[in-house]
Amino acid sequence: MLCSSSTRAQPWRCHGTSSAVAAALTLTAPILKHRTHRLQGLVALLSAGSLLYAAAWSNAWAQQDGAAPQNTLPALGDSDAEELNVGAERRLGDQIMREIRRDPDYLDDPVLLEYLRGVWQPLMAAARARGEISGEAVGRYAWEPFLVRSRSVNAFALPGGYVGVHLGLIALTTSGDQLASVLAHEMSHVTQRHIARNIANSKRASMLSIAATILGVLAASRTGSADGANAVLAGGQAAAIQSQLNFSRDMEREADRIGFGIMTQAGYAPGGMAALFEKLAQSSRLNDNNGFPYLRTHPLTTERIGEARSRMGIAPVSAPSADTLEHAIAQARAQVLMEPRNDALRRLQRLDTDTDTAVGAVDQLGAAYASALASTLLRDWSLADAALARAFAVVRGSGQHSDARALRVVTLLQVQSLLDRGDTQRALSVLATLASDKTRPLMLLRLQAALASTNPTRNGKQLELPSVVEDLQTWVALHPDDALAWGALSQGWEQLGQPLRALRASAESQLSLGDLRGASERLKAGQRLGRASTSPADFFEMSVIDARLRDVEAQRRAIDAEQRR
Repeated sequence: MLCSSSTRAQPWRCHGTSSAVAAALTLTAPILKHRTHRLQGLVALLSAGSLLYAAAWSNAWAQQDGAAPQNTLPALGDSDAEELNVGAERRLGDQIMREIRRDPDYLDDPVLLEYLRGVWQPLMAAARARGEISGEAVGRYAWEPFLVRSRSVNAFALPGGYVGVHLGLIALTTSGDQLASVLAHEMSHVTQRHIARNIANSKRASMLSIAATILGVLAASRTGSADGANAVLAGGQAAAIQSQLNFSRDMEREADRIGFGIMTQAGYAPGGMAALFEKLAQSSRLNDNNGFPYLRTHPLTTERIGEARSRMGIAPVSAPSADTLEHAIAQARAQVLMEPRNDALRRLQRLDTDTDTAVGAVDQLGAAYASALASTLLRDWSLADAALARAFAVVRGSGQHSDARALRVVTLLQVQSLLDRGDTQRALSVLATLASDKTRPLMLLRLQAALASTNPTRNGKQLELPSVVEDLQTWVALHPDDALAWGALSQGWEQLGQPLRALRASAESQLSLGDLRGASERLKAGQRLGRASTSPADFFEMSVIDARLRDVEAQRRAIDAEQRR
C-alpha cells in the first residue's frame, strides 16, 4: 500500500487501495489457480497497517450483500475481537501460508533461516515470561518466522502467528539487535491480536473466502490499475478506510511499546530499535526508490523515533548482543540470495577485493562471505576458495566471542561449495569436523553428501547412508511441517531401496507445501505399490500411508465445504 503525507485534513493518502479491493472481488476464484510471483506484494497487504485492505474488502463485501458497511473496529480488549478466535485465526493463517509456500519468492534457506530463528527464539521466551503470549495461544499459533526472497525492506505478520521477513531487511540491518527489534514488533501484532481485531468485520464471509480474497487483493495490487477506484470508495468508504488507518497507528504504537519490552527482556540492546529506525529514515531519504514498503505500513514519524530513543533511557543497561560477526554473515548471505541474477552476483564477487583491508573485521568478513557465496553460485571455484580462505582468516583472527558460531557458518558454506563442484570426499572431510552437530543445516548437507558418494568416508570409516537418513527421520518426527527435510528424506529412502517410505516422504513434503492434491496422489501411488508387497515392514508403512491419506482427504473435503459456504 502506497501512502504519502498530504494535507492536515487528510494526513495520509493511500493510493491503489480501492482498485485492489475492487479487482479482488472478481479475482478471488482464479487466484487460487495462479501461483506465480504473488508473495512480493503480500506484505503490501498484510503488514499491520496494510490490513486495511482486508477491512476495506469487508466493507465492499457487505455492500455487495446489501448490508450497510461497518466503519468501526473493536477497541482494545473489546469482546468483538473474539469473533475471530484463536483457532479460526490459525486456520486462516494456514490457508494463506499454503499458497505462500508454493510461491517462487518463498525461501527456505537452511542457513539463513536458522539464524532468523535463532534471533526469534529468545524473543518467544521473553514474551512468554512477560505474559504476552497466553496459554491458549502458545500451542495453537504457529509462531513461525519465514523468509521472502525480495530486496525490498519489509517484514509483516500474518494471522495465526506467521511472520515474514524480506531479505532486504536482513541486508539493511547491521546487528542482531536491530533485526530483533523488527521481529519483536511483528510478534507483538500477533500477541495483541491486532490481526483478529482488524478483520473482525469480515465475519460475514468464510475463512477460505477471506484467505482467497487476501491473495486476490495481492494479485490485483500488482497490476497497478486504477480502474474501479470510485466503485469501492463511494458511499463513505473513504472515511471507513481513514478510520481503520487511524486505529492502525494505535496498534503500531502498542507494538513498538510491547516489542521494546520483549526485546530488552530477551537480552537484546535497547538501542537496537532506535538504531534501526534511524537507519531506515536515512536510507529511505538517500534512496527513495519504492524499496522501503515497511515505511509505508509502519510510517516513521518523529514521534515514533523519539519514543524509541526515550525508551533507551529507562531500559536496563545491556551491551549489544555478541553476534556481530554472525550477523555480518547473515547480512551478506541475504544480499547474495535476494539478487540471483548473474550480473548482480558478479558485482558481489568483487566486494572482497574492493573492500579496504583497513576496515574492521565485520566488514571484511561480510565482503569475503558474499564473494565466496556469489562465486559458488557462479561456479567460479578458484575465486570461491580464495574468498573462503579470507573469510576463515578474518574469523580466526578476530578474537570476538561469536567466533565459534561465525566459524561454523563459514564452514557450512565451504561444504556446500565443495558439494556443488562434486568434490564429495573433501566435503566429507570438512563435515567430520562438525560430527557432533545435529542441526538442520548439517543434517541436510550430510544427506546430500551421502547421496552424492558411493563410498563416503569419515575419519577412515564408512559414512552409512541409513544412519544419516534415520537422523533426518527423527528430525521430521519432531518437525512434521519441514517440506525441505521431507523432500531430502524421500531421496534417501529411494536410494536405500525403500520406495514406499520414499513415496510417503514425498507426500509429506507436498502436504507441508500446501499441495493437498499432490500429497494425495503420492499416497495413492504408495497404496498401489504396497498391495503387491509381502514384507512386514511394508505392511506397517502401508498402515501409515492409509492413515495419512484419510487425513489428507479429510482436509480436502473440509476446504471444499468451506469454499461452498
